[in-house]
Amino acid sequence: MLISEIFYSIQGEGILSGTPSLFIRTSGCNLRCNWCDTDYASWNPQGEEKTIGSLNEFIVSHPATHIVLTGGEPMIAKDVSTLCSFVSDLGKHLTIETAGTVAPNGIKCSLASLSPKLSNSTPDSRVSENWQKRHERDRINLGFLRLWIDNYEYQLKFVISSREDVPEILELLKLLDRDIPNEKVLLMPEGVTKEQLEEKKQFVSELCKEYGFRYCDRLHIALYGNKRGT
Repeated sequence: MLISEIFYSIQGEGILSGTPSLFIRTSGCNLRCNWCDTDYASWNPQGEEKTIGSLNEFIVSHPATHIVLTGGEPMIAKDVSTLCSFVSDLGKHLTIETAGTVAPNGIKCSLASLSPKLSNSTPDSRVSENWQKRHERDRINLGFLRLWIDNYEYQLKFVISSREDVPEILELLKLLDRDIPNEKVLLMPEGVTKEQLEEKKQFVSELCKEYGFRYCDRLHIALYGNKRGT
């Protein structure tokens, strides 16, 4: 399994924000989000090959009760199901952070942190036209999202660049055709610096109040800035 990094930090996003967690970041992604802040695990995958055995040994030796499997897109990582079964069997809480473009296929996890990619994610000319078309084609998979929602504890986390993103979210929720409580829908301002987040957080919080959705901060940026291992 190609692993970009493993680190112990504070969960900065979602309903478990503030929870000390051990992060395992796989390298490799089937999308190319324009605003991606982990290009070393997606646009330009970097990392070290780790065996499942070595990852298991590290997890067992670490006191963290919460494990976060992230990426890139962890669901395309080799042997990801085996790793998740091991973590689950240890009795640890496991969050999988995924775009929901890959079927869960019975994978074990405590929380599916689903981050469907809106049109604001479609990449610009920094990638080839083929990648642009591929991203736009694959960024939403309604069938797979329904499987995650129907079979797992979940949250739906959306990156917000502007007010114009909300109609797209409302349309997606309608197309999913599921009874999704508003508190499971999280709106997160787009940005990788404290200044960028500061510019957007006010209007995003107002959108949450207007539609009854949940505000999602990026606590790790506020605490540590935009750097690896946090």
